[in-house]
Amino acid sequence: MKKIVFLIMGGLCSVIAFAQHPSLMLTRKGVSEIRAGIDKYPLLASSFREVKADADKALLNPIVVPVPADGGGGVTHEQHKKNYQYVLACGTAYQITGEKKYADYVKDMLLKYAAEYKRWPRHPKRRQEPGGKIFWQNLNDAVWGVYMIQGYDCVYDALSAADRNKIETDLFAEMVNEMSVVNSKVFNLIHNHATWNVAAVGMAGYVCGRKEWVDLALRGTAKDGKTGFLAQLDQLFSPDGYYTEGPYYQRYAILPFMVFAKAIRQYQPELNIYDYRNGVLKKAVNTSLQCTYTNKAFFPLNDAMKDKTYESEELVYAVDIAYSDFGSGNELLDIARQQNRVIVSDAGLKVAKAVAADLATPFVYTPMWISDGSNGKEGGIGILRSGSNKDQTCVVMKAASQGMGHGHFDRLNVLFYDNNTEVLNDYGAVRFLNVETKNGGGYTKENDAWGKATVAHNTLVVDRQNQFGGKMDEASKFSPQLVYFNAGKTLQVVSAVEEHAYKGVKLLRTAVLFKPDGAAGALLLDIFKATSSDKHRYDLPFWYTGHITNINFAYRANATQLLPLGDKDGYQHIWLNAEGKPGIANGAVTFLNNNKFYTTTFLSDTSLKVNFITCGANDPEFNLRSEKAYMLSAEATDRSFVSITEPHGKTNPVAEFTTGFMPAARNIRMLTDTPDSTVFSFEYNKRLYTVTIRYNSKDEFITIK
Repeated sequence: MKKIVFLIMGGLCSVIAFAQHPSLMLTRKGVSEIRAGIDKYPLLASSFREVKADADKALLNPIVVPVPADGGGGVTHEQHKKNYQYVLACGTAYQITGEKKYADYVKDMLLKYAAEYKRWPRHPKRRQEPGGKIFWQNLNDAVWGVYMIQGYDCVYDALSAADRNKIETDLFAEMVNEMSVVNSKVFNLIHNHATWNVAAVGMAGYVCGRKEWVDLALRGTAKDGKTGFLAQLDQLFSPDGYYTEGPYYQRYAILPFMVFAKAIRQYQPELNIYDYRNGVLKKAVNTSLQCTYTNKAFFPLNDAMKDKTYESEELVYAVDIAYSDFGSGNELLDIARQQNRVIVSDAGLKVAKAVAADLATPFVYTPMWISDGSNGKEGGIGILRSGSNKDQTCVVMKAASQGMGHGHFDRLNVLFYDNNTEVLNDYGAVRFLNVETKNGGGYTKENDAWGKATVAHNTLVVDRQNQFGGKMDEASKFSPQLVYFNAGKTLQVVSAVEEHAYKGVKLLRTAVLFKPDGAAGALLLDIFKATSSDKHRYDLPFWYTGHITNINFAYRANATQLLPLGDKDGYQHIWLNAEGKPGIANGAVTFLNNNKFYTTTFLSDTSLKVNFITCGANDPEFNLRSEKAYMLSAEATDRSFVSITEPHGKTNPVAEFTTGFMPAARNIRMLTDTPDSTVFSFEYNKRLYTVTIRYNSKDEFITIK
């Protein structure tokens, strides 16, 4: 046992903590209970078998600590990544089995790094200055540190004083200097890169008994609280627990937030970190899960890789700690069962025990408005849901802030999910993660040219230009604002306004989930109003997943030659496949997705054009996916786009039958449209419905009769 004295909060108070090792995710008391629990709780047993298998795999190979040379996904990158994974696996295996061979592996690995780390130059393929040392970016170095310090904590008592001194002096102290001094600009950011940095430094401070490192991590290098972990909790999350960079990065950042908070709780419980900002971290875990669909995938807003689900390791950490330490409900156990693993830790033990006791209740997806911004006043995202988890229709409207450098220019973007899949989709990020031959595993140039472009999203483009001229600093000054949200039993509504994305143009979008009598599922009613005193070209794309089966109006296909739709702001990456004019009747486009039909029926007039487009033009390195859209286009001062997207019918390729391939919604008619209200009607199964939207009314915003 050792005594550590911490001076924090600028020396205003002294905190005395007594530490035993392990002391982070694992504790000495927890280890003995985990050993017994492995024989009792299947989820813990299977999770430990995976950890031990990784540890045993590590022991079969010589320790390799190469001079850093490669970008993301390269040989040295992957080796150093394996090394920190193996260190944590072996450290955990040592604690549970007590077998010295695992501790020896961790010791030898850490000593090898201690001998080499200081001698390495800056990474030759670094993406920023001064940049990473072990990896191509400082962020990965910080991730390495978060894992390595956990492994060291697990074997601390198995090492000699001399070995500990060598490791702490020549490795962890150098790491802390690298992060907090050499890369101080990153360390002091309010950003996910900084979160990983402060977590690595703070956890190292606790384990190594270095109070100054903890203070750096909590309050930034100036120790004034304007940066550091507490400032990140203040500024990166809204009061609802929404992370400003979007769901994908909330998934990524949640791990360092949670593990460092747990370390703070264990070393300095009097800081009440779990209650900080009314329990913002507890809210963040729930919000992160609510920002997924029933296929387990996160909403791909902003820079997002679309294959990430809540089965990822970051969410396993988050769910385990939230259930164990935050008092979150038993519905988290449903997520844990789907994850099919726990972290072999004190928290994981409690989850596995509760799952074995059959305490899990179904996770409930809830329609909600989730605010953005540290004060909750920088817009947000509206989530509408209809139906059970097995057959849920979901609409997401993004009316959030810019989301810093990972944000896209997609104010009032709408996503539509049904039948366990994306229907109207978002491209996400243009990146091949850890594929070194694709721009070193980083974002490609098309991420800016296409992924962030307004036209790449299901939102209105004015004069074929990006919102805010594609300037992040300008976009960061403003946010959309919520007009109305309601998740009633008969219909659900979200309406938001954006008045700054285009000079002199007000954008107002209202999305409604409504289930008419006799309908198998809910319809998406979409009303997008653009208001201006000047004439503009308005383009509203619907990026869909599937294959077109019917178009109810004449169109001309470019059958022998394709040309780009434009030359900038994303249009240079669009092939024009066909174009048509629906005329005064309603236009309708039907497509087949996952054996189910979807039709977007839209209000039309003689000025409306429809372009059928595909992403992929001006892409010499084949970085873009060939995604498809139908785009409604018109020139006007004021314009209201009214559409209904309807799920219907199905096809069975095995039994070879098809039913309901034609939509039931038809005959959309605009009755009145003013700045204060929109009234339109439509038929569904021969019944007439009238929709009245009163934009200035909170008591009776919408009626459907």
